Amino acid sequence: MSIKNDKPVDTDRRPSQRILMDVPRRAWFRGSTVNKRPKLSAMTMQQDAVGAVLHGWEPDQPAITSETQITAFGSCFAANISDWLARRNFRVLTRDEAHANAYVVSMGEGMVNSFAIRQQFEWAWENKVFEQPLWHGYKAEEFGYDEDIRLQTKAIFDETDVFILTFGLSEVWYDEPTGNVFWRTIPKDAYDPTRHKFRLSSVAENSDNIRAICELIRKHRPSAKVILTLSPVPLIATFREISCISANSVSKSVLRVALDEVVSEYSGDDMIHYWPSYELVMDVFRQPFMSDNRHPKRPVLDFIMTLFESIWCVQEQKEDDVNLSEAWIRALVASGELPKRVVKLLDARDFTALKNFTEHRGLHENGEVDQARRALLAELAVLLETQERQLKSAEVEDQT
Repeated sequence: MSIKNDKPVDTDRRPSQRILMDVPRRAWFRGSTVNKRPKLSAMTMQQDAVGAVLHGWEPDQPAITSETQITAFGSCFAANISDWLARRNFRVLTRDEAHANAYVVSMGEGMVNSFAIRQQFEWAWENKVFEQPLWHGYKAEEFGYDEDIRLQTKAIFDETDVFILTFGLSEVWYDEPTGNVFWRTIPKDAYDPTRHKFRLSSVAENSDNIRAICELIRKHRPSAKVILTLSPVPLIATFREISCISANSVSKSVLRVALDEVVSEYSGDDMIHYWPSYELVMDVFRQPFMSDNRHPKRPVLDFIMTLFESIWCVQEQKEDDVNLSEAWIRALVASGELPKRVVKLLDARDFTALKNFTEHRGLHENGEVDQARRALLAELAVLLETQERQLKSAEVEDQT
């Protein structure tokens, strides 16, 4: 007995495809929490881009006031945080001349691995001295375990309300007999190939270091908060037999996973926090680095620091207040997302020309992105116009 089928057979499709055409479409279970990667057009508006990166990382309320004592050290990116907050008149202890000899002050941005950062806390608070010289300055000079410097470091840590610790890389040089890790590599004239070795540290080792740091702070400074960050500055070179670009990807990934493990363990604890400086540089801006392809451009850094201040610091009116929207525009221009002329119009406070600019220029080959960027500049023009109107109004009030 044959069954008659009046539907035409699609002979151009494979049998599996013809079968699937008759199966009702089903939806995948996505769980109770789903956060999708935003499209490029959705990363145009400052508030949308920020929300896409900061989601899950914002504190319940700002923790830094003008009286809060801050210690920031680690990789070179920590210097940007210290410098910004110090210029904004926050109390940064690692910029205090009274403790200038402490290594976390003089060499604070040179402690690029988690082992070195842990060593400073163990030395200052637990008086742990290591078997051989592990710390060398920028000129390869040897730093020892001077008791006065230890006490200066301890004094800084004892007074700190917020620690901002920036981790840079997971490639390390170490002393094989003891297992102790150096700040960086070893001075050429002290290098001993029979004992001085290089390796990529593991996620587990870095997690253990970061966890130990947090527990030391909890023990000796229980009321302090800890903000952990990953430096976006890539390796300048690798000692592995692979490309530096690939090695950097692995080095950063190891640290990022370690940070996520520790922060997840402290989930719900208001002591430990993560600040996504790495993601802001690497995933928000198209060309964030200077010509050395390592250090972020100044406007990109300024935006990230302005954003950090807006999220973490209690806002106080200052004459030189930096507007987050303007910082965003300048960062987009610096990274190649907007034409350079936009900054000139911004500097001139020419909101009329800015409006006209959006009407006559294509800002991206993709229609959605182009429309989003036009809307961004139009919004900025309205903001500038409002600010100028408020300024003139204030001047009139002062005159009367």
